[in-house]
Amino acid sequence: MPGSPYTDLDRPPLSAARLRRALVAPYGPWARLELRAETGSTNADVAEAARDGEPEGLVVVAERQTAGRGRRGRVWQSPPRAGIATSVLLRPGDAAPERGWPAAPPAGYGWLPLLAGVALVEAVTLLAELDASLKWPNDLLVDGAKCAGILAETVPGPALGDPPAVVLGIGLNVTLRADELPENPTGLPATSLQLAGAAATDRDPLLRALLRSLADWYARWRAAGGDASASGLRDAYLKVCGTVGREVRALLPDGTALTGTATTVDPDGHLLLTTPTNPTPHHIPAADLLHLR
Repeated sequence: MPGSPYTDLDRPPLSAARLRRALVAPYGPWARLELRAETGSTNADVAEAARDGEPEGLVVVAERQTAGRGRRGRVWQSPPRAGIATSVLLRPGDAAPERGWPAAPPAGYGWLPLLAGVALVEAVTLLAELDASLKWPNDLLVDGAKCAGILAETVPGPALGDPPAVVLGIGLNVTLRADELPENPTGLPATSLQLAGAAATDRDPLLRALLRSLADWYARWRAAGGDASASGLRDAYLKVCGTVGREVRALLPDGTALTGTATTVDPDGHLLLTTPTNPTPHHIPAADLLHLR
């Protein structure tokens, strides 16, 4: 049947009812899940809901994104049902006494995209059975190629003085074929789970595993007051970060660049980089990164 989501058997549609039954009730903080056949950007959708006062826990999933966004305003899109495109709404600045969560300070929000990266590695390793790693700050790598990206955005609170919300967006290439892969302006090749030989490419269990791991790590981080070290998040991130110990070129937001060795990720989530001419580490809060070797 023309236009049917079942015409490509490698790409069956997701079921909103099944996802809600599996996630919303038992797995906090997820309170509401919306599945959309098509949208411009799940991040934009969740950000709009945040501005309207939506409480923490909204999950928006799209079968197709036409204007997904990456760092520095890059546009990302994927064929229908070929990947996972999801965004979640978090309000880490609001205390949750019923969960034993104090308010997390805004200074720690930079760890949330790294937290999402750890959750993504866990889901891909568990179900796809692939050796995945993270390129700081926001890319999932499989066999040295980019398979997923993460974008975190803050949204001002609905009232003056309210802490900002955080929108976490994740885009994972699942069954994209070689001729469907996006071009990456930083020169990093792209791949998908299917092209990398994944043991499983069913998006339903992949999405469930991702959201469950994300919820688990978020709960640990919140219970520790937003402290990445005390929650175990920093150690978990360093174990799966493929950037630490490598020669890299960091393209900084002001247009300058640094080349050197990435030595670690500090307790604030910043990359520490030493250069041949300066052994004192540079603390880099944000950059586009190139792995040189």
